[in-house]
Amino acid sequence: MADVQKLGVIGAGLMGNGIAHVAALAGIPVALVDVNPAALEKARGTITKNLERQTTRGNIPDGAKEAALARITTGTDYAAFAECDLVIEAATENEEIKKKIFGSLCPTLKPEAMIASNTSSIPITRLGAATDRPGRFIGMHFFNPVPMMKLVEVIRGLATEDATAAAVTALAERMGKTVVAAADYPGFVVNRILCPMLNEAIFALMEGVGDVRSIDEGMKLGANHPMGPLELSDFVGLDTLYSVLKVLHEGLGDPKYRPCPLLAKYVEAGWLGRKSGKGFYDYSTTPPTPTR
Repeated sequence: MADVQKLGVIGAGLMGNGIAHVAALAGIPVALVDVNPAALEKARGTITKNLERQTTRGNIPDGAKEAALARITTGTDYAAFAECDLVIEAATENEEIKKKIFGSLCPTLKPEAMIASNTSSIPITRLGAATDRPGRFIGMHFFNPVPMMKLVEVIRGLATEDATAAAVTALAERMGKTVVAAADYPGFVVNRILCPMLNEAIFALMEGVGDVRSIDEGMKLGANHPMGPLELSDFVGLDTLYSVLKVLHEGLGDPKYRPCPLLAKYVEAGWLGRKSGKGFYDYSTTPPTPTR
């Protein structure tokens, strides 16, 4: 299978704009599509600001920002993907939404085009079976923030062809990422290990083992973690964490993955972490104030 010459990205949110950013910086033309024009405008602003920061810090040469921005086209119509060799879906972590996207996407693609999902936990075999090309379907899980985080998990579904895996691995490396291969089990490698730890921190908070500050400071100073588990949960997004834990719980059938009831309450309240302004911390203050 030939190298990816043109890339499509579905979803202009945090992950989608980060993927478009690193691909364009690597010299790859990108079609970034979202149903919301305002999200596309915001994404271009975010990409511009992040590229400017990289230029100021000397991480990219002068002129790289302008060249990268020129490689990104935006729109709301999947027809923009007609010439893409690979389309990466970076929509919300909801299986039914993703399957609906694939149903609209597949008829717009050329026969040899590949599809990758940036899902952080949903089984790749199941998502691939919802397309017309399971052999050319794969998981390509980036980490937030995409321009800074070096890891990409590449997850083959049961039907994924060798050529698809090779092409997607080569693309990730071209984008400056380090690839780890993960088997198609719920949560893959990183979230299978990380999310239960975050969930346990929330159980400790709910049960009064410690307050927000003591739990986060304890793990930063006692385990040398750069960010405490509750702060990291806010950064990930409490709704995203809740979704991943439900996938782990349902997919593996083990009660140890049961989402903490306190996490469910925060999500029900709309306290989703940094992106909503409040989670385990209130981000309207400087520094952020613990909410428990």
